[in-house]
Amino acid sequence: MKRIGFLGWPSLIVAATLAVAPLQAANAQSVSGSVKDAGNQAVARATVYLVPAADVAKLQKAPSFQIRRNADDDEPMEDNLAANRDQYAQGVTDAKGAFSIPKVGDGKFFVYVQPTDAEHSPGGDHANKSRTAAELTAKPLAIQVTGKVPGDAVAVGSSKCLTCHSKYADVKKTLHKLGITAVGKASKLQDHSRFPAFNAGLAKLTAGTKLYVHGFDKSRGFDKYVISEKPPADASAVSFTATFFKDADGTLKFRTENAKDPKDTPRTYTVEMTYGGGLYKQRYLYRVGDATYPFLQFNTEGNESYADRTRKAWRDYHGDWLFNEQTGKLVDPPKSKSFEIQCAGCHYNGYSLTPTVAGGFVAGAVNDPNGEVDIDGDGVPNELNIGCENCHGAGSAHVRATKAKRGATIVNPRKLAAERAMVICNQCHSRPQGTMKNDQPINKDNRMLTPGISRNEYLVNHTTREDAAQKDFWGDGVHSKAHHQQGTDLLRSKKYINGNQLMTCADCHDPHGTTGLKHQVRLEVRDAKNSLCASCHKVDVKAHTAKVVGAEHEEINCINCHMTKTMQTGAGLGKGREGKDGKNYWMNDITSHLFDVPRKTNAAAKGVEPGKAMPIPYTNACGACHDTDKL
Repeated sequence: MKRIGFLGWPSLIVAATLAVAPLQAANAQSVSGSVKDAGNQAVARATVYLVPAADVAKLQKAPSFQIRRNADDDEPMEDNLAANRDQYAQGVTDAKGAFSIPKVGDGKFFVYVQPTDAEHSPGGDHANKSRTAAELTAKPLAIQVTGKVPGDAVAVGSSKCLTCHSKYADVKKTLHKLGITAVGKASKLQDHSRFPAFNAGLAKLTAGTKLYVHGFDKSRGFDKYVISEKPPADASAVSFTATFFKDADGTLKFRTENAKDPKDTPRTYTVEMTYGGGLYKQRYLYRVGDATYPFLQFNTEGNESYADRTRKAWRDYHGDWLFNEQTGKLVDPPKSKSFEIQCAGCHYNGYSLTPTVAGGFVAGAVNDPNGEVDIDGDGVPNELNIGCENCHGAGSAHVRATKAKRGATIVNPRKLAAERAMVICNQCHSRPQGTMKNDQPINKDNRMLTPGISRNEYLVNHTTREDAAQKDFWGDGVHSKAHHQQGTDLLRSKKYINGNQLMTCADCHDPHGTTGLKHQVRLEVRDAKNSLCASCHKVDVKAHTAKVVGAEHEEINCINCHMTKTMQTGAGLGKGREGKDGKNYWMNDITSHLFDVPRKTNAAAKGVEPGKAMPIPYTNACGACHDTDKL
């Protein structure tokens, strides 16, 4: 949307280009109700708009990898209001939060609240699902809006939040809380019990493992080497070895040795933390000076028999930072490539990055007595994983507030419009570049976004590249290829913009992990009832598949076709169908969130060599009756 923050100015109305759905006068009635926050505090002088569902539906477009700031069709509520607010039915709340909108014609509407005070965020809990005029006029609406985090608020740590909100303690069992773990010691904010094989890779390294780093290919990205436990047939292809061992003091270390020049002095590093482990892969953070760096990836589903280097048990992750192929010498990693500078913003709670006099940076995270590691040396551990405040905003004002004001000092994403709620997840489940031109979407102050801001404010102030590059998509220019692009997909899907329900990540996923289901889904997706999908879609699978593909499928789930795993983060899920030349198609491990069904005519699959083709339902292993010779 071509504006930042507040929804717009009169000049935008003159320039409006969006067609307005006509309001029919027939059977006109009044829509009334009240607007309050979670503390039962009335929200006075707020404007309540009825946004026609037909206008929202008009913004829907075909998915493209072109994602840009200042667009006028990527924020379904605010873009429509910027163009048409004066033409929409509306009412203003009085001192008690009450409002009335007279003479509402037939149609379906989203109910959107725009507060004028400094304490509350726009949207409200009626903003994401359209209702008919009859439904809206049947009884008074009790709308709740969320608060806004004060500008001077600071993070207090998840331990403080859980003191009062103990019913959300299961968040400790989610992968958001387990991403960064001190080697051999989980913090009190972490519970790995749902992931018994979490440290399978770490166990192999701790037991003592020598890895051969060979087959350098400068054309590749982070995995320029092949890594194996056995030496390759061509010994001259080995650049260096990395031997992991448990030292006498109990710490995990690895020693690099130059295979091309034995006179080069070996180097030893301490592995302080693991990075991942619960789902498909685990990496290892080693210390050099005042920073840590990632090296090596263990693929839980990897197989050494696979020729594809990305699908083996061990995958290189920036071995090129430890060896200089031009000089043939061992080196230490570049200071500018530290985890703290390149990655930590999407992991730490209360992330900060402070420039030093020497030209470097010092990363920070909120102090929490139950945090993972003391990274800043002040004697108090820091919370190095996603915490409550990453999504709800800094909590200091909320903690201090009176009961009546608590709802006005924190953000509840479920009471934001979908476009503002989703950008909280999207900032890290997409592939933007921030002001430092790396994958962290930080602003000029080196901070991540404040929950509650608009999507466009985020794009303008936190990104220099709004999202993934063309290379991060498959050859069809639509489906994501690189991992952590679930948000990239969702905002381009029909689920995000339509005339019925504007969906967010939290509609299907439980951020607090209270259900205990895999991937934190709210209902099971692979049961006989297709429970999660069927909670909105009433479809007979047999009849549906018979209609769209010409054959009844009984033992199948909606997600087998509509949520194909096009992206790869670990080794993938193994071999798919075999092609006519004897080569296998592959199955990947990260789900597309476009909710479409890529067919066998897709440009990224048809006529493409099996090992290089995009995974589609037709080529997955389950398709025993599919004839891949026709591809």
